[in-house]
Amino acid sequence: MVTENKKFNTHPHARKEIEEMNGYRAPLEGRRSLLRLDFNENTIGPSPNVLEALRSISNNEISIYPEYSGLKEAIIRNLGIKTKNISLRPSNIDTFNGVDAAINAIFHAFGNKNDEIITTTPTFGYYSPCADMRGMKKIEVPYEGENFDFPYKVIKDYIKTKFPKILIICNPNNPTGTTLCKDKIIALANYSPQTLIIIDELYDAFTPSHLLEEINFAKFTNIILLRSLSKTAGLAGLRIGYAIGNEDILLKIKKVTGPYDVNSFAVTAAFAALNDQAYTDSYVKEVLEAREWIKTQLKQSQIKHHVGGGNYFLLWPKDLSSIVAKKLKENGILVRDMKGKKLIDGALRVSIGTKSQMKFFWEIYKTIDI
Repeated sequence: MVTENKKFNTHPHARKEIEEMNGYRAPLEGRRSLLRLDFNENTIGPSPNVLEALRSISNNEISIYPEYSGLKEAIIRNLGIKTKNISLRPSNIDTFNGVDAAINAIFHAFGNKNDEIITTTPTFGYYSPCADMRGMKKIEVPYEGENFDFPYKVIKDYIKTKFPKILIICNPNNPTGTTLCKDKIIALANYSPQTLIIIDELYDAFTPSHLLEEINFAKFTNIILLRSLSKTAGLAGLRIGYAIGNEDILLKIKKVTGPYDVNSFAVTAAFAALNDQAYTDSYVKEVLEAREWIKTQLKQSQIKHHVGGGNYFLLWPKDLSSIVAKKLKENGILVRDMKGKKLIDGALRVSIGTKSQMKFFWEIYKTIDI
């Protein structure tokens, strides 16, 4: 007979991989009233056309399941504005509930237990749990030197001899800003056609690799590009990202996603944002100008820092990073503490907004740690 205690103290166990893994958790509450320089988001909000489109959503669009007709074509048109000589069909595009969902789906479709995934470190933290929950073996290769150079030779030699199942590269890399040129990415794809090469291009607008201009996805079937409308177009709260790749690969990935993962509000906002590229371009231009401005201030003040290819930079404060981050928050500014991260322990990652926002950050920072 089952005792009362045993009856109520037992419960079903998750898979072994889930029980043992560390999940990805981002501290995202209580941020909206502060200057958000912690998660590399658009710091001024989306195009006014997006807000107008959302306000015009009809009752039917809320009560009926989402429709996606024309969205892939709109993405292709938008890509064609700045990317020359691309040859994409709608079957080369698929949308997801944010790029996070695309990454998870790719691992779900292709990651078997004990398969190898190779990536760099430090990098975006969500890759690791996606591998862990499938029981994959992780090979994490550190960036090299004071400038966090991409460890190209190490990764090249590994995939040429070991043929891992997945290689994932954040380009520009978050948080180091490291970039890898298109020629080297294409070379990696040729070295190991059986390796699925995922290029996370969320920050491509801030230092373009021009990889999309060079890829024929009928030939390079093992390359997938990931992009988002969060970092530049300001739709982070609506969660919409997309993958670009070979149609057979994308069909396999979509098998493991829900039929309506992207909601109607995100679809409406995406159409409006894609049709106002001038607004996005203007914001990106301002961020790039602010990046150069803050880089000059850091250099002149002789603060240890690293400014790479993204809309963020690293700086090493004199005081403990946790203390400086806390003081900045008390002054209305959020930054990301890199405490405990390989190679960058003790640093702060600071997102780059407009020039006026960076001037505000700089004036506060000087009172705290200089």
